[in-house]
Amino acid sequence: MAPKKARRKAVAEGGSSNVFSMFDQTQIQEFKEAFTVIDQNRDGIIDKEDLRDTFAAMGRLNVKNEEIDDMMKEASGPINFTVFLTMFGEKLKGADPEDVITGAFKVLDPEGKGTIKKQFLEELLTTQCDRFSREEITNMWAAFPPDVGGNVDYKNICYVITHGDAKDQE
Repeated sequence: MAPKKARRKAVAEGGSSNVFSMFDQTQIQEFKEAFTVIDQNRDGIIDKEDLRDTFAAMGRLNVKNEEIDDMMKEASGPINFTVFLTMFGEKLKGADPEDVITGAFKVLDPEGKGTIKKQFLEELLTTQCDRFSREEITNMWAAFPPDVGGNVDYKNICYVITHGDAKDQE
């Protein structure tokens, strides 16, 4: 396919000709790997059955049709890799750069240890600004468990917010 046709097709499919410029090559490769894992039937398009099979592979059976339908509705049409990448770009567009997020946490870490106390962070997140719900707090501690001393590695949180979870790449 000629480059102009490819670009028009990507735009028509809900993508953007500059979606690849939103990420560096390492990130694009990570998204490609994720896309390949989700595209269970390897047809180049993520559909409802791919999502259902991916959930099953992760041990989550009996996913409600409504949940899968809601996920599929986030795309404007068939989810090929370009659309998949565009969807992540739109989700991440509002995220600040890693150094900005880390700088915000450093204000809470005057000793520069790279950690803050779980209890303190939880209190802030449940009482200030856009307050976290109990479920959001539970999910956060599941994703970022504190160490035995009750300390939370905020640098890891910042990295995951801006780059994705390193565990998913293993």
